[in-house]
Amino acid sequence: MVPSAELRVYQPLEAFSPEEQSRWERYIVEGWHLRPRHARYRQRVTPKGLGVLAEGGEGADVRLAGGSYYVCPWRTRLRVLAGLLAFREAAPFEGSQGFVTRDDARKATRELTRLRKRDPSAISHIMQSPWHVPVRWFVLFADDERHLVEERGRHRLKYVTTARRAIRRAEKTIPVLRRTDLSSVADVIVELHEWLSSFDPRSIVELDYGRLSDFLTWDDLDNDHSARDLQDAVNALSSEEFPRSAELYQAVIGHWAEVRGHESLN
Repeated sequence: MVPSAELRVYQPLEAFSPEEQSRWERYIVEGWHLRPRHARYRQRVTPKGLGVLAEGGEGADVRLAGGSYYVCPWRTRLRVLAGLLAFREAAPFEGSQGFVTRDDARKATRELTRLRKRDPSAISHIMQSPWHVPVRWFVLFADDERHLVEERGRHRLKYVTTARRAIRRAEKTIPVLRRTDLSSVADVIVELHEWLSSFDPRSIVELDYGRLSDFLTWDDLDNDHSARDLQDAVNALSSEEFPRSAELYQAVIGHWAEVRGHESLN
């Protein structure tokens, strides 16, 4: 599996439709924590000779907070289809469209349309980023929401907040960026805001470094305060302290460019 960071939204159980709520209640009762966190994959050979990875099931991440359950459905099929189309549209390198042909893209579009017609409320609860954490995600969090934890003998860095706070922080940042030549950055924050606004405001938002933490030492993780540094950069920008803002922003960018450098080594 490619090391990736994830931005997850856990909705209160009662925020789902009655049908889906019943499904997740059964999932929790049947022992959700005993199931594998990631989908299982196997390789298939197509007539074109290309290997295809097929996921083997759906599920959800579950949190218990304040005596209530919060659920983050994986919706793997939905995310895979959307990812295929985004990859083809982005064309990240020469010849990349050969990985997702025009015919494959048409099939993915048709199936994605069917899924959304069947359930108009279906939306991905997870954003995934291979090899790095997108700097824009840190806009949603404060430094006191940072958690350095140990899981299965490995250290992991996470941020946890509520959707209401995350939305408010995005709304505060967007006009600051609009007043400068960073309007393109504001646009991606607007996309984040629109995504979060699709969920119940009581939802829990989690940024999980995941296996990216393995590329950082304990000291690296302990010293990583990317959300604080980015918030300081935005505040400096708001106060027209442009050199300080640029210095803070470039420090965060540089840190994650260094982490992303592991991609070229793999």
